[in-house]
Amino acid sequence: MTFLPRHPSEGTERERPSLVVARATRALTAAGVESARAEAELLAAYVLDVPRGRLALADGFTAAQRERFEALVARRADREPLQHLTGRAGFRHLELAVGPGVFVPRPETELLAGWGIEIARTRPAPLVVDLCSGSGAIALAVAQEVPAARVVAVERSPAALEWLRRNAAERAAAGDRPIEVVAADVTDPELLAELVGEVDVLLCNPPYVPRAVAVPPEVAGHDPDEAVFGGTDGLSVIRPVLARAGDLLRPGGALGVEHDDTHGAVVPALLAGDGRYVDVAEHRDLAGRSRYATAYRRADGPHAGVAPAWQTGSS
Repeated sequence: MTFLPRHPSEGTERERPSLVVARATRALTAAGVESARAEAELLAAYVLDVPRGRLALADGFTAAQRERFEALVARRADREPLQHLTGRAGFRHLELAVGPGVFVPRPETELLAGWGIEIARTRPAPLVVDLCSGSGAIALAVAQEVPAARVVAVERSPAALEWLRRNAAERAAAGDRPIEVVAADVTDPELLAELVGEVDVLLCNPPYVPRAVAVPPEVAGHDPDEAVFGGTDGLSVIRPVLARAGDLLRPGGALGVEHDDTHGAVVPALLAGDGRYVDVAEHRDLAGRSRYATAYRRADGPHAGVAPAWQTGSS
């Protein structure tokens, strides 16, 4: 990567952040990075160790800081995720440790987490389960925002489990209620056998991208394949999760599952066809794309063959 000539601030060896950020913005834009200006500012704030909002008031870059910044910008231009460069990812009110081996949580998933949090708040001492927990984003957000909740996070990948346990330990040290981490495959028909019929809220952001779909370079080259793709139709994990959720939820328990934007009719139909769910709804994200489906466990037991009507919702 080639940067434009540098212009140190007058009378100092430091270079103004505005100039450094402007060069980086042009480089990231040329590399096809969306929100290039915002990401250049975030990287600059990271290197200068200041909040992004105070970047304009920060001291200029030293030569060493500028060199470090330019190295990070070059890696971002090669489409390494911003969160891998800083080692952190924001999620609701949390800052989580992330890196190679774990799926970087997306802002869209905050909608699912928020829905689950609102439901959990209506129940005394709720039991909340987060399947395909990854970094622990959903589980830890629930534990932070619903202190009365018992939260169980389930993850299969050994690499992701390391990040999950690290984040869980950090949040517990910060004063949040500790969560329980379970190493298990969410497609196991005996998953969490000890919790059958006891779960108040079950949330899941599974791998759901159909195998043939092309994904951005940040995803293809860095997010774990097993956390992204859900088989040929994107439903290879969702199907067993919906089935097991019907066993784990108590009567009236709530289920929320994120899905591909092409699954806005398919996943609610699977829930309706199961016969154990009512009030099935499909929710859209802020861009208007189908994002997640929700339902409640019947209070009067399963009725095979009965398909409750489902509705389109919004979040």
